[in-house]
Amino acid sequence: MTTGQLHLIPVGLGDSPIQNWLPAQTQQLAQSLTIYIAENAKTARAFLKQVETTTPIQEITIHTLDKRGTSAQQIREWLQPLKDGANIGLVSEAGCPAVADPGAAVVAAAHTMGIEVVPHVGPSSILLGLMASGLDGQQFAFHGYPPVNAAERSKTLKDWEANSRKHHQTQLFIETPYRNEAVFSALLSTLQPTTRLCIGRALTTADQWICTRTVAQWAKASPPEFNKQPTIFLFLA
Repeated sequence: MTTGQLHLIPVGLGDSPIQNWLPAQTQQLAQSLTIYIAENAKTARAFLKQVETTTPIQEITIHTLDKRGTSAQQIREWLQPLKDGANIGLVSEAGCPAVADPGAAVVAAAHTMGIEVVPHVGPSSILLGLMASGLDGQQFAFHGYPPVNAAERSKTLKDWEANSRKHHQTQLFIETPYRNEAVFSALLSTLQPTTRLCIGRALTTADQWICTRTVAQWAKASPPEFNKQPTIFLFLA
């Protein structure tokens, strides 16, 4: 019997027509799958509704991946149908699965089981932000979330800026949307005036807004309207 494939299927970054960010062939594949592993079952169901699955959503199996609570043994059990020829989809809450995402554990397990892993084209806020920033795309580092504590956050931003200057390396990170204003203020008060800072808000949606300025220029301009929307921050010293 032919072994099935683990398909890594990107999910949208916001409210936008699916044809704007997912190839038709990948949509068709996503429509046909009946087993999914997801970071968030609710957003996974919203994605499946958007792709218009051929099987009723209530009949599709969705395993919810908890980066802290899902064991390696549980993941292997979820992947067992692949050995019997079934295909399984892996989706993130937003963007590309297994990139800054707990789905990496599922992909690692698939490799140890000898399962073929198939990545599909779709939106990644990291790459889209880097492409549009005008900052260095040869050397870069993505850090996930900065510390919540203000003092720790400022120290961390200074450390990232030092690395950026030493290695000519673009620094990228994200934050929970309701903290965007606080992070922006911290960036202006912490980074050097000549450091270039890019703000990428609501990428791929109708509210998309991307702008790169020096910290000194940002300090003189009106602050961005974040509107509690997903945002990626990039800077290069």
